[in-house]
Amino acid sequence: SRYGPKMPLAVDCTAELIRCKVLDSSGRLKSHELILSYGLALVRFVNLITERKQKMVSIPLRQLAREVDIPIWVVDLRHELTHGKLPRLALCRKGCDVVLDWLRKTYWSRQLGNTLCEESEDEEEEGVEANAELDNDAWE
Repeated sequence: SRYGPKMPLAVDCTAELIRCKVLDSSGRLKSHELILSYGLALVRFVNLITERKQKMVSIPLRQLAREVDIPIWVVDLRHELTHGKLPRLALCRKGCDVVLDWLRKTYWSRQLGNTLCEESEDEEEEGVEANAELDNDAWE
C-alpha cells in the first residue's frame, strides 16, 4: 500500500495469481470463469514482465521470455489465451503454479534474502546468473 499506483510488477502479478487460486479453492466460480480469471492473470504476467525488456524494435515474446527464464510453454499458453481457443482449466492452474514459483525464485526470495528458496546452492547460482539483468528497478 505504500507504493500506491507504483506497485512493483511482481507484487501486482503475485496478488492476481493468488487471487485466482483463492477463487478456485472457494468453489464459487464455474470452470469457464476460472479459466478467464487465470487467463487474465497469466496474460498480464507475461506482458508486464517482458514489456520492460522490449526495445524500439519489436522483439518476439518467446525471445524475451527466454532472456528472463520464463518457460516457453507459458508464453505459448499466453498466446492461446489471447489469440486462440481457451485452454483447459488444468493447464491454466499449472501455468499459475509455474509462474508463482518463478516469482518466488526470481523476486520474493531476493526480497527476503533467499530464505524462501529451497534450491541447492548450484541451482541458486544458475538462477541468479540467468536473471542477473533483473535488478530491483525492473520490478517497479
